[in-house]
Formats: sequence, structure tokens, C-alpha cells
Amino acid sequence: MTGARRRILVIEDDPETAEQLVDFLETRGYATDLAGDGNEGLRLAQSAPYAVIVIDRMLPGIDGIAVIRRLREAGTVTPALIVSALGEVDDRVRGLRAGGDDYLVKPFAFVELLARVRVLLRRGQPTPERLQVGELTLDCIRRKVIRSGENIELAPKEFSILEYLMRNRGRPLSRTMIVEHVWDMDYDGLTNIVDVYIRHLRSKIDDKWPIKMIQTVRGIGYMLDLPEKAGEKTA
Repeated sequence: MTGARRRILVIEDDPETAEQLVDFLETRGYATDLAGDGNEGLRLAQSAPYAVIVIDRMLPGIDGIAVIRRLREAGTVTPALIVSALGEVDDRVRGLRAGGDDYLVKPFAFVELLARVRVLLRRGQPTPERLQVGELTLDCIRRKVIRSGENIELAPKEFSILEYLMRNRGRPLSRTMIVEHVWDMDYDGLTNIVDVYIRHLRSKIDDKWPIKMIQTVRGIGYMLDLPEKAGEKTA
């Protein structure tokens, strides 16, 4: 995902919570804008396209429920995740009826918020049937991979990593991003699981061909692209 498809708007008035949320999302690869009250949040939400809005319910100026209601009345359909200390059933129902897509009660674990954001991202994005980089094609629906006319058999995790790399062609992906996307868990920095699977992938889609597509990006992780596109970024 690139551009608006990875941009998240956080509307949160508590400075400490806002800073933690922004830092957490940005280390996971999401571009994040921050608004400290409902009026600013409404203005930002209407001025630029966002993939998801994470919004506190209780805000100065206009509260979160009113922000979402105004956005929906104006035709903005960006998925909205409401976060609130108000966790009664009636509170959650009111938020969802106003146009919220999900409701997360404070205090929450950031990994749970990330999981819910990812669900909203998937819900809002159509999946292209086929991805292609050079002579390498990946059929997302039929789960088939072909390079130069040759069928390549991949294990499920190998397929998921390759799909993630191809969707982000030319963009370096850290080991943390790959683990969290493919395995949906935190990366502790101690496991070499990503490197192991990348070696498996290279043996299947690169080793037989003179053009190597999976690039090692020094100090970051991996990237898939044609060499002439990736040359200056790779090790």
C-alpha cells in the first residue's frame, strides 16, 4: 500500500496517548497525521484522503461521535475506529450508529488496535486479481506464481511474503513489518524467521534466473523490484 492507502488520521486530545499512538503506527509503516481536537480532526478528515481514522470519542470542541456523523453526512466513507473509556453497550451502540466502523474500549493494547486497523484497511481495499513485476506474476485469487512461464510452488507463508513484497514494489520493508503483516505478531528482533523464508523464496523465484528481484536493503530489510529500479538502494 502506498500514499493515502497507508495514511491514518489520529484524533486524540491526550498528548501522551496521541504521541504513543503516532509513534506506534509510524514504526509499523503507516504515515500518520494527528489532530488534538474535534474541529481540527474534522478539518483534516475533509481536506485529505485517509485509509482509516482513529478517533477518541470524548474530544474538546466537537466530540468524536459528532465528527463521525458530520463526515458521514458529507459523504466521507473513510473507516473510523472509535477509542473511548466509555465501554457500556449503549455507548458502543451509539458510536456505531453514528457511523463508526469499530469501537475499542480504553485502556487497550496497541497490538489490538493495530489488528483492528488492519481489518478496516482490508475491508476498504479491493484486492487486485494479479500482481506483476517484470516476468514474475502472482495470481492473488488462484494463489499461483509464474516466472517466465514456469509455475512456481510456494508454501502459504512464502506466498504471503511474496505478495506483500510485490504489493510494495520498490519500497524497503523491515523485518518487523514483514513479521507483523504475515504472522500478525510482534517481532522481538531475536528470531531469524524472515531471513529463513527469504532464502526459501530466493531459491524458488530468483536463483534460476540472471535477474534477481528480491533485494537486501542494508540496515532495513528487503525489497522486491527490478535491479535497474533498486540498484542504489540495495546492498
